[in-house]
Amino acid sequence: MKPIDILILANGPGEMTTWVRPVVRALRQRMPDHNQVRISVALSPCPNASGREAAIARSYPEVDRVQAAAHFFPFLLWGKTADGWDWRDRGIVLFLGGDQFYTVVIGKRLNYRTIIYAEWDARWLGWIDYFGVMKSEILKGVAPKHHHKFTVVGDLMADVSLSSEETQAVTDALQLTPETELIGLLPGSKGDKLRLGAPLALAIAERIHTLRPQTRFVIPVAPMLALETLAQYLDPSQNPFISIVDGATADLILPASSGQGAPKLRTPSGLEIDLWTDSPAYDLMAQCRLCLTTIGANTAELGSLAVPMLVLLPTQNLDALRFWDGIPGILANLPILGSWFAKLINQIVLHHILKQGRLFAWPNIWAGKKIVPELLGRITPQQIADEALDYLNHPEKLAIMSRQLRQVCGETGASARLAEIVQGALD
Repeated sequence: MKPIDILILANGPGEMTTWVRPVVRALRQRMPDHNQVRISVALSPCPNASGREAAIARSYPEVDRVQAAAHFFPFLLWGKTADGWDWRDRGIVLFLGGDQFYTVVIGKRLNYRTIIYAEWDARWLGWIDYFGVMKSEILKGVAPKHHHKFTVVGDLMADVSLSSEETQAVTDALQLTPETELIGLLPGSKGDKLRLGAPLALAIAERIHTLRPQTRFVIPVAPMLALETLAQYLDPSQNPFISIVDGATADLILPASSGQGAPKLRTPSGLEIDLWTDSPAYDLMAQCRLCLTTIGANTAELGSLAVPMLVLLPTQNLDALRFWDGIPGILANLPILGSWFAKLINQIVLHHILKQGRLFAWPNIWAGKKIVPELLGRITPQQIADEALDYLNHPEKLAIMSRQLRQVCGETGASARLAEIVQGALD
C-alpha cells in the first residue's frame, strides 16, 4: 500500500480532548506505522478556543503534524499551510469539529475521501463520502438515497479511557488514601464564569470541610488559565463580585521548586485546595467522589467518566454573565453598551429558561431529563454545601447518579468504529 495522509479537522478544547484524543489512539492501533500513515491536525478558529489547542494536539504521540488555528483560512482559501506541508496522493479528510463545510472544500482540493463525525446533524450529504454519527436519530432527516453513507458509531465522549498508571500517578501526587474523599471544583476557565464561580466554589468547600474534615478539594486548572490569573478572581481587591455570592478569598501558594508538591490555594480559614495543572485531567476527575462544576463541555467529560456532579450557574449579578454564544455574546461584550445589553439579555434568557425548563448539563440534554442536579439562580454557598453534604452522607444516591450517567453516555467503542470507517475508506 502506498503511504497515505489522514488530515483531521478540529477546533475547540472540548473536541481536542474528547474527540481527537480517542480517535487518534484508535487510528494508531489499526495503523501504527507513522511512515505509512501520517496523521495531521489542522485547527480552525473557535469562539471557545483556549489558544493551547495546537499544543494539546502536539502532545499526542499519535499525531505527526499540527497547524494552529491562526493559519487556517489561508489553508482553506489557497491550500497553503504555514509550514508548507506536502500531501500524498491518497488520503482522508476527517471532520472532528468546526464547520462541516470545511471538509467539503479541503477534501475537494486534496482529492481525498471525506468523513464527518456528526454529533447532532449531518450536512453536505451530496459532497461527503461517509458519515459516522452519534445516534440513529440523525438519519430521520436524511434522504434514503444517502443512507448507505451512514454508520452509527456512538458517542466519542464515552471513549475517555484511563490507564492504571495514570490513576496511580494522581494518587501518588496528591497522597490520597482509601479514606480520602476527593471533591473536584470546576468553576470554569474564563472570566465570565470565574468572577462568580471561583469564590463561590471555595466558600462551598469551606462549609463542606467543616462538617467532613476527611474531604480534599482539587481544581483541575484549564490549560489556558494561568494560576496567577485564577488567584486574581479570589482577591477582593481585583474581583468585586466575591461579596455578591458570599464567596471565599484565597492566596496562591506555589511550591518552592519543581518536584516539591503541587500548587495550592489557601483560604483564610486554612483550607488548602490543590491545583492540578496536567491536561486533560480525566485521571484526576475519575477519582472524585463528587464534582461541583459550571456548565460546558466538562459536564460531558464528567458524564463519560460516570462522575457524579452538581452543575452550578449563579446569577447574582446579571452583568457578570457574558458567556453566551453568537449575537447575544457579541452584544453583551460591546464597549460602553455591553453592560446594559448583558443585563437585558440575561433577564430575557433566564425568564425563558425558568419558563421552558431548559437543561444545561450535557448528560441531562442527552437524557431529556435531569439526572444530575442543575442549580440555577441566586444560589448561596450554604445551599450548595447542604445539597452536596446530602449526597456525601448518602453514597447510594451518588451510586444511582453514576449508574444513570453510564446508561446515558452510552457504550464505549465509538472511536474504534470511526477508525474502522477510515480504514475501510482507504481500502
